Order: sequence, then C-alpha cells, then structure tokens
Amino acid sequence: MAAIMIQGTGSNAGKSMLVAGLCRAARRRGLSVAPFKPQNMSNNAAVTADGGEIGRAQALQALAAGIAPTVDMNPVLLKPETDVGAQVILRGRRIASVRARDYTDLKPTLLGEVLGSFRRLEAAYDLVVVEGAGSPAEVNLRRGDIANMGFARAAGVPVVLVGDIDRGGVIAQIVGTKAVIDPEDAAMIAGFLVNKFRGDPRLFDDGYAFVAQRTGWPGFGVVPWFPAACRLPAEDALDLSSGRAAGGVKVACLALSRIANFDDLDPLAVEPGVDLVMVTPGSAIPGDAALVVLPGTKSTRGDLAFLRAEGWDVDLAAHRRRGGRILGLCGGYQMLGRTIVDPDGIDGAPGTSAGLGMLDVDTVMTAEKRLATTAARHVASGTAIEGYEIHVGRTDGPDRARPFATVEGRPEGALSADGRVAGTYLHGLFAAGEFRAAFLAGLGVASTGTTHGAAVEAALDALADHLEAHVDVAGLLALAR
Repeated sequence: MAAIMIQGTGSNAGKSMLVAGLCRAARRRGLSVAPFKPQNMSNNAAVTADGGEIGRAQALQALAAGIAPTVDMNPVLLKPETDVGAQVILRGRRIASVRARDYTDLKPTLLGEVLGSFRRLEAAYDLVVVEGAGSPAEVNLRRGDIANMGFARAAGVPVVLVGDIDRGGVIAQIVGTKAVIDPEDAAMIAGFLVNKFRGDPRLFDDGYAFVAQRTGWPGFGVVPWFPAACRLPAEDALDLSSGRAAGGVKVACLALSRIANFDDLDPLAVEPGVDLVMVTPGSAIPGDAALVVLPGTKSTRGDLAFLRAEGWDVDLAAHRRRGGRILGLCGGYQMLGRTIVDPDGIDGAPGTSAGLGMLDVDTVMTAEKRLATTAARHVASGTAIEGYEIHVGRTDGPDRARPFATVEGRPEGALSADGRVAGTYLHGLFAAGEFRAAFLAGLGVASTGTTHGAAVEAALDALADHLEAHVDVAGLLALAR
C-alpha cells in the first residue's frame, strides 16, 4: 500500500528499465510489487491475462515483479496511427481514434479510470512502482495531464526524476526541469537519479553535488551504462539497432513507419549466428540477406504505401528472385497478400490496397480486434510455438491450404507454393527455443536453442544487481508512501 513514481527529464531516459529493475529488487526483498504506467504511447503492445492489451514495457515490468500482466498496469495506451492521431486503448480495449489536439480534451475524462486502476493495484500489493511518460518539463501539456505530475498530485505519489547523462546536458535537464515546472509540481519530486553513465562515475561527483545544491533534491545514485539492456525488450523503436552484434547469416527487418511489436525479433538478435539488420528509411534491403522480415504495424495500408515509397517492394522482388526467404508477421503478413480491403475505414481511410502479391491470400479489415495468447505448432518442423495475437482483419485464400502453423488443428498463416514466403499472425514466436532452432536451421544457422525467457530473467536479475550496487534502493523504497 505504498508507491513511488519514476519520471524522466525526457523520453528514453531509461524509466522503463529502472522501473523493471526496482520491481525485481523489491520482489527479491520479499515485497509484493506491481508496475503501473498511467498513460503510455507505444505500438509495442502485450496481451494481458485478463484479455486486454497494455504497453509491452509494463508486461516486462510485471515479469520482473513475478506477476501476470493486467490491464490495470497501463490503463491508457495510445497507439499512433498517423503523425497527428492515435488509437486510444482504455483498460485494454479500444475506445476511439483521435487527433492529438482532441486528446487534450479527452484526457481529463480518463483520470478517474487511471486512478481507479492505480487504487486497485495499491490495495493488492505492498508496493506500486509507477512510470511517467515523456517529461514533466513539457509544461505545454500540463493541462489535464494524467501521465506525470497530474497523476502524481492526484494520487499523492512521490516522484524521483531521472536524467540521461548519455545524451549530454544532464545538469541542465534536471535543474531546468525544476526551473520550468509549477512549484507545487516541484514539491512532489523527492530526489533524482542520473542514468546511463559511461566511464568512472566519480568523475561526475561535482556535477552531482551541483544538481543537489541547485534543486534542493537529494540524489539517489549515478547508474552506469547497463550493457545487458540489449537483452531486454526495447520500449522505443529508436532502440532497435542498439546492442546488435554483426556477423553470421543476415536477417533484415524493415523499419516501417508504424512498426509494432518489434520485440518479436529480440530472440534472433542475441543469436551469435544471426546478424539482425534494421533497414531504415533511405536504405536498400541488403542484397546478401538470407531472410527479410516484414514486421507488425499499426497501419497496414499506410505502411504498405510507405514500403513502396521507399522502393522496398522492388528490393523484395529482387530478393525473392535470388532465392531469399520472406516472413511477414501480422501486418507484414497482410501486406504479402493480394489485396487489403477496408470498407469501414478500420485501418485509415476506407478503400482497398493492392498487396505485394507474394502470398495468394486476401485480407478484409474488421472492427473486432483479436487479442489472445496462442499455443500453436509449426507445420514444417512440428515444434511448439507459444505466442500471442493482437490484430484486426481476417485473411484467407488458396495459400492458407499450406499453413505456417496449426492452432488446435486449425490452419494459421500461409506459405507460398515454393515455400520461400510465409506469413503468420503469431507474435512472440521466436521466444521458443526449439522452434527458433528449427527455423534457423532452414537458413543454415545453428541456434543456441535456449528459451528466450530464461535469458530475459537472467537480464532482469543482473539489472536488479546493477541497481543495488549503484543506487540507494533502500532509500528509494523508503520514499514510497
């Protein structure tokens, strides 16, 4: 029945990782602990035990806490559909698609739901570790705020502010935050942390003392760079290329403009025999890639147009002519078909888009979103897959007679006649070591065969050890009230 909130001086300051580490550290101290993020903006979503969807970072934090993820852990999830609009998920279910300017008016109506979710967690656990979003210094967004200080003040939760020294200017980040926020908001901040320090942390002693003196906030530690972070699912698509080791068989993934659930590829990234390459806008698909992955996306038709504008459709055709393999995941699977029909404008403006034509299937967008954890069996290898589905649309056609997998005896996904193009709605499929080993064997790669979940658990333990060594964890937990 206590809580503490981690806010950042900006996006990507490491809030998600720190919350996960604190959840694991608190759990190891015998506390029952739950993560909470009032509002998240991410197309990287997870399916919860209670049949909804939340930000994938909160699912990782729940894993760190040793509990099943629920919709209360992230009551408001914004999934960007365009540069100026997003789908609003409330307690796991879509309620609207709104333009950014209209969301400002919607936010105050969501505060009650946010507080309700928080109070349920607070009543059920010894400790709730809350993650903010963006930065409290974005004072232009303060009216109706439910993500940072608006929530902290409404719920009475003390805040620890995290600065990212790797970006440079961390003194200005922290001191400047106090300078621009409302004094009553500043009074909620009980201390600060400096994150992502490379080198000898003692070199920052004078800067650390200066921040404490200028803000009046106590410091709770300088967190050195944590290399094992690359083994944890990334919260932001900007992190996709971090920590990837070159060498081995090349697997290229298209960095679509609305890429979603990109942590599907994390188990491949840590395979020593795989060189995972993110193909960014303005770059061509590497000619020496053995496999090209079309990942999930929040806007299938929009990203199909984006793919063509980048010339990747031409590259994909050339890749296939050279004998390369192609795998489409969720929205990527839909793109590989002949047509995508959206009569009701579920995925954007109503209409029909011609697909890439590499699979003999067609997709019709539907209003109902499928959210489910799914146990499947890979047809080619007979190995088990434990994944999840999170998509709109129904896909059918002749290539479904050659399914990628089966679910309770029913076909799932599709395979081209030559066996080189495959599509599936299953996310998280590469986490299963036996399936991953069988799939990579088809590319001539010897896999470690380890279950990815074990590697993530080990990384979470290492993260908790890292925080215990460099942060006043006991002091942070004492702040919670």
